[in-house]
Amino acid sequence: MDPFVHDTNPARIVFGAGKVAALGDEVERLGCSRTLVVCTPGRTAMAEELSASLGDKRVAVCAEARMHVPLENAEIGREAARAHQADSVVSIGGGSAIGLGKAIALECDIPLICVVTTYSGSEMTAACGMVEGGRKIHYASPRIRPKAVIYDAELTVGLPVSTAGPSGFNAIAHAVGSLYSQSTTPMLRLTSLEGMRAMAGALPRIAADPGDLAARGEALYGAWLCGMAAGGGSRSIHHKLAHVVGGSFDMPHAETHTILLPHSTAYNMNHEPEAMQAIADALGAKEAPEGLHSLEQAVGTPTALKDIGMPEDGLDQAADEAMQKPYPNPRPLDRAAIRALLDNAWHGRPPARV
Repeated sequence: MDPFVHDTNPARIVFGAGKVAALGDEVERLGCSRTLVVCTPGRTAMAEELSASLGDKRVAVCAEARMHVPLENAEIGREAARAHQADSVVSIGGGSAIGLGKAIALECDIPLICVVTTYSGSEMTAACGMVEGGRKIHYASPRIRPKAVIYDAELTVGLPVSTAGPSGFNAIAHAVGSLYSQSTTPMLRLTSLEGMRAMAGALPRIAADPGDLAARGEALYGAWLCGMAAGGGSRSIHHKLAHVVGGSFDMPHAETHTILLPHSTAYNMNHEPEAMQAIADALGAKEAPEGLHSLEQAVGTPTALKDIGMPEDGLDQAADEAMQKPYPNPRPLDRAAIRALLDNAWHGRPPARV
């Protein structure tokens, strides 16, 4: 067996329907008494309701979370934490709220608790991205990693299929990348494959019956495991492309991951045969890229960058940016191949080995 270093994620997981009621207990367990709650503007009422158990420990609700965490919104959240002398921050929502909570925890050095309402898995990582000057900048620090995460399937039943599908694919992208990460370990591989299997099984059931609480719980289970895999593994060409397309062109984060994933997987297909076969097996498919593409079709997610607003004349810029400060990847970066990958993704073609 090859040498490895496995760094266990120390976050406390509270999992189960109705478990959001334990939020006050989790804040108290951390010894905190002045909690700032963050959410997106459209989730203010929900955040106030779900954090009511905090009582007077909740000092304010900051509804400034935005996709890709623009630096100016991060600064608003940080200033709110300072102004209210917050000793903890609670993110209620999906990746945008979690990202803002991480940005606050990073700067203010206070513990973060996440109440999860989507399936991306970002709550399990010690990393976040913020948009500064039109570019998405990646940050990593132990301060970013949440101290507790609450997974309550009842909070996700109202999540539309059009959001749930891409959110789940975002989690699967974490698992796929972890399998051929330079820092993967036996435990991360097991976690990645189980998370992928769970998510791939849950998403079509949710698409068929959005009220299926058991399927929603299975998706959260998959999100947790895929997030754990992401927390221990480094990024690759897929995340680089998603950050470039999302950050530079303000594309929706989860949908961007969804569309690019079969294509970025095909890019690495010939360089990680064992990982690719494992992915295919977890998806119940013959080959990994085709399995991911078939899952997109089964769930009804977007399959073309043009359909989510990506300008065709931005593909050359995206290919150029992908070559700058590259993430580690099994296959060397080839600008022409990446440009072809992006063209296939823009048109919504089936994944091809460019």
